[in-house]
Amino acid sequence: MTNPAPRLAMVAGEASGDLLASLLLKGLHARWPGTQATGIGGPRMIAEGFSAWWPSAKLSVFGYVDALMHLRELLRIRSQLRERLLVERPDVFIGVDAPDFNFGLETALRAGGLRTVHFVCPSIWAWRGERVKKLAAAADHVLCLFPFEPALLAEHGVAATFVGHPLADLIPLAPPREAARQALGLGAGDTIVALLPGSRRSEIRHIAPALLQAAVQMAAAWPVQRGPLRFVVPVAPGLRPLLLPLLAQHAPGLAVDLVDGRSHEVLAACDVTLLASGTATLEAALFKRPMVIVYRLHWLNYRMMRGKAYLPWHGLPNILAREFLVPELIQDQATPQAIAREALAWLDNPDRCAQLAQRFETMHLTLRQDTARKASDAIATLLQA
Repeated sequence: MTNPAPRLAMVAGEASGDLLASLLLKGLHARWPGTQATGIGGPRMIAEGFSAWWPSAKLSVFGYVDALMHLRELLRIRSQLRERLLVERPDVFIGVDAPDFNFGLETALRAGGLRTVHFVCPSIWAWRGERVKKLAAAADHVLCLFPFEPALLAEHGVAATFVGHPLADLIPLAPPREAARQALGLGAGDTIVALLPGSRRSEIRHIAPALLQAAVQMAAAWPVQRGPLRFVVPVAPGLRPLLLPLLAQHAPGLAVDLVDGRSHEVLAACDVTLLASGTATLEAALFKRPMVIVYRLHWLNYRMMRGKAYLPWHGLPNILAREFLVPELIQDQATPQAIAREALAWLDNPDRCAQLAQRFETMHLTLRQDTARKASDAIATLLQA
């Protein structure tokens, strides 16, 4: 490679993209210590030396309605970023997830002679399969999180490498349950329920009320002789002001511990988690925790997306297992009563929880591939081409 310290441009949207990109950056810096990276990113990326021209929160929209409300600003940002990158000409552009934003940008950059990598194969196997054509035009190479994806992309002429999931490298095979409880000030004998309503503002609005109401029902049904039942919510950056009024409205009088960030410690510490469908479900699986997957969104978004789904599963653990390992409660099914019932069923059945943990350990080992090294190998090969 002619340049031992490549100049990178990256775009990551939302908290999950910021996390994935930061872990990738850590590996790239280990391989090329002088690597420079600029573009759109979040606090985790910035902690790895990333220079953010715009914050990743600007891309944290979900669904057709949310996107339409922010379309003008998103198009302006993408246009300005495209023009700047075509002038500065980084050695490679890496789009981290955010396909609706990144595909158009990558296509323009590639047409302008820049090398492009897309990190995270879009879930064409789950819904919106037509995006594979856009991906083929956008990316010189795709870094895939899951083992079945490269062969699927090869059918469409897209070069791809299975790199595993960086979270599988980051999260220990044996979760540090007791250490996490001590760090969070939770009792060793307490039963801990983690509530993770999502990292987007729209998710908080649509999902948090049902989770909080379910927590109230769980507390009412919990036998006193089983000891304390405690609820913990790791709050994504900037979302505490949105969550506090919902807590007062939907769970008045319920003791809920709000923790800024620290979602991994909360997952390591908990006995069961109620959480929004998304990356957090895979994190919970890697921490070997039983879960109830919940998702609710604007009715129009749901109506438009429902007919495009190819699989019966929504949560990543179920998709990877190709079966319902854990319950999913989507839209109208996601009632507080149903959520509470499924959560209590986990807490009432330790043997079922142990069997689930064994399945999750197998999944963990499959995804543990030293992602940073494999990804940097793929990028190095592209740079040498």
